[in-house]
Amino acid sequence: MTFSGKTVLITGASRGIGAATAQHLASLGANVVLTARSADALEQIAAQIGSQAKAISCDVSDYDQVKSVVDLTLAHFGSIDILVNNAGLLAPVHRLAEFTPKDWDQIIDVNVKGVFYMMHAALPIMIEQGGGTIINISSGAAYGVLEGWSHYCASKAAVLQLTRSGHEEYGAQGITCLGLSPGTVATEMQVLIKASGVNPVSQLEVADHIPATDVAQAVAYLCGPAGTKYLGEDFHLKSPESRAAIGLPKR
Repeated sequence: MTFSGKTVLITGASRGIGAATAQHLASLGANVVLTARSADALEQIAAQIGSQAKAISCDVSDYDQVKSVVDLTLAHFGSIDILVNNAGLLAPVHRLAEFTPKDWDQIIDVNVKGVFYMMHAALPIMIEQGGGTIINISSGAAYGVLEGWSHYCASKAAVLQLTRSGHEEYGAQGITCLGLSPGTVATEMQVLIKASGVNPVSQLEVADHIPATDVAQAVAYLCGPAGTKYLGEDFHLKSPESRAAIGLPKR
């Protein structure tokens, strides 16, 4: 895909997958809008990228802030062609009865409502433009249960259904909506998971996780014609076939 002249809005872009995706797509010619709660980190990454990047602080669990980001993106770059819903939380890790309702609610507010809010705000713009691409960062947790992860598994299952709903309801209007399940990625989230000591994922070493740059390459791949093979569903980066299609080495 040619990214020149395209505008990409990326949530959770202050580090990890979001930051890597912003840097990679910008290197391919895209305008990128980075959003997260960490304003200073966003500004540093945007400064590294240059004039084709704009940093906008936003808490995706607050719809008014989300709508403001979408409006500012449109005002600054003139379009929103690609939305990457990457913002997500996992910590703390507890069994169901050990959670405080406040902690459980926060995961749902960010991981589920944040995705819905962004889709809700961006879809009318994309439809008016005649099309757009939405990539929701998914997880294997959408398909199975892990001890201590009731909040995360439930939230990612909900995101998968939002992806399916996006395709079902807007595919005919030029909206490409799909998910990307990257597997385990060497980000700060994995540091928190390892510290919990709960379930098999916490036993993995840093070398067992893929770099965030692999996910960034997958996002770029899915923005092109290949993305239409996964409409309303998840592309699973863990599979050898998927990695080979992107040109990534075997793991």
